Amino acid sequence: MFLEIVTPEAILFSSEVDSLTVPGVNGEFQMLNNHAPVVSVLREGIVNIHIHSQTNIELDDLHGKLVPDEADDKILTLAISSGTLELNDNKAIILAD
Repeated sequence: MFLEIVTPEAILFSSEVDSLTVPGVNGEFQMLNNHAPVVSVLREGIVNIHIHSQTNIELDDLHGKLVPDEADDKILTLAISSGTLELNDNKAIILAD
């Protein structure tokens, strides 16, 4: 699935991912490839991005909010205060604050 995370300041992430876990208003949920279409409001919490490898991922100053998980280097985490998520046709877009 393709994931794009956009904030008012910049595009923080744009790449293929294996799965995605987000803090929905009714609880945390995970999406994999070929997931049914979803539109959801996100609450404050942690977005977990499961990637195949970090070879094509740049974690520079612009993307400094994305942090590799200490226990698993194939998981990137992003703290958000709120946002919205749309997933359709294996493309997820998160508009985050």
